[in-house]
Parts: sequence; C-alpha cells; structure tokens
Amino acid sequence: MKWTIPNTLTFLRLLAAPGVAIMFLYFHRPWADWFALTLFVGAAVTDWFDGYLARLWKQESKFGAMLDPIADKAMVLIALMVITGYNGMNPWLILPATVIVFREVFVGGLREYLGAKTGLLKVTKLAKWKTTLQMLAIATLFLGTGLEYLNGVAMQGMTPEQYADAVSAGLADPIRACGKGDCASYANLAGIWLLWLAALLTAVTGWEYFAKSLPYLRDDQ
Repeated sequence: MKWTIPNTLTFLRLLAAPGVAIMFLYFHRPWADWFALTLFVGAAVTDWFDGYLARLWKQESKFGAMLDPIADKAMVLIALMVITGYNGMNPWLILPATVIVFREVFVGGLREYLGAKTGLLKVTKLAKWKTTLQMLAIATLFLGTGLEYLNGVAMQGMTPEQYADAVSAGLADPIRACGKGDCASYANLAGIWLLWLAALLTAVTGWEYFAKSLPYLRDDQ
C-alpha cells in the first residue's frame, strides 16, 4: 500500500471515528460537544477530498477503495451511538438510527457472503447521497446537543416556567434565541428531520443491494 495523500486522508478519517466518542471522555461539556462536532465535520470533509484527489491525481487504489466505506460507516455508527446516548435515548432518534445500523450490518453481511461477487454491490449515487445526508444530520445533531447543554447550564436546574420567571425578574440571562425559539430546539428538530430522511434513503439503498444479490442467494446456484 502506498501512503498517498488520498489514502492518508481516508486513514485519518477512520481514526477520527472513535475520536468522536473519546472527546466525551477527556473533555467537559460543552467543549466535548464542540470538539466532537469539529472533528466529525473535518473528517466528513475529507470524505469528499480523498476521492476527488485520488481521481484527479490518478492515485486510486484497492486499499483506498476498501477503507473508504469502512471509515464512513465507522464514523456514522459511532457518532449515532454517542448522539442517542446524550439525547436521553429519544425514540425519534433511536428509530432512524436503528434503520441505519440494521442496513449497514445487513449490507456488510451480504458483501461478506457474496465474496468474489461483491462487485455487484458497488456504491451507487443514491448511496453516496445517503452517506452525505447521514453526516449532515449527525453534524446538526451534535450542534443541537451542545447548544442544549448550554441551555441546561443557563437554567441551573429550574423548570422552563421558573426560568422564564427568573428572566422576567432580571435574575437570569435569557437563552440565546433564534427567532421565536431557542437555537438548540431548531438544531435538534432539523437534525431529526435530516436523520429520518437519511434513514429513508438508507433503507431504499439497502433494499436495492438486497434485490441485486437475490439471484445469488438461491439454493440452486
């Protein structure tokens, strides 16, 4: 394997995947949220650059082709684990996250079973859009999680009603708002919608891969 710049970027993206979770071990919140968001976005950007540079410089390799989807899946699955945990196991997050995890495990199993025929399950354009939406949704949710934590610090254990009364009395600073609502709520809502859309594309692409593999799953083959 040659350590070209595209291959190096892909390898660094793979290392960044567990790094997202490690941020919450070594840093206090909200710094852990911001560092995880920065690391995730930076790694997601390399997902576009490594493929683009490999094609531009004619440095495409079997190692890069193998490692690229693994790095993407590791990033998405580990980040989803962290986000669902820090969002209080919100069922509106758990359901699309479950669809995404199930599809990735299922397609991975198909590829392993097909072996030499795994070329049938090459990444499609729709699957690339799926990955892009997953990463966008996760980045938005990390933003919402960080902002929500800041809101909790500002409220200092008060209920929303008590906090509103304290703000009116000048005893507490108002939470930074985005229009008529707080920024964390908007970020979380946008992230959830994006994740559901990503889960839909994830399910569709998973079915496409399964349909392509059906002829090779028959007992008479």
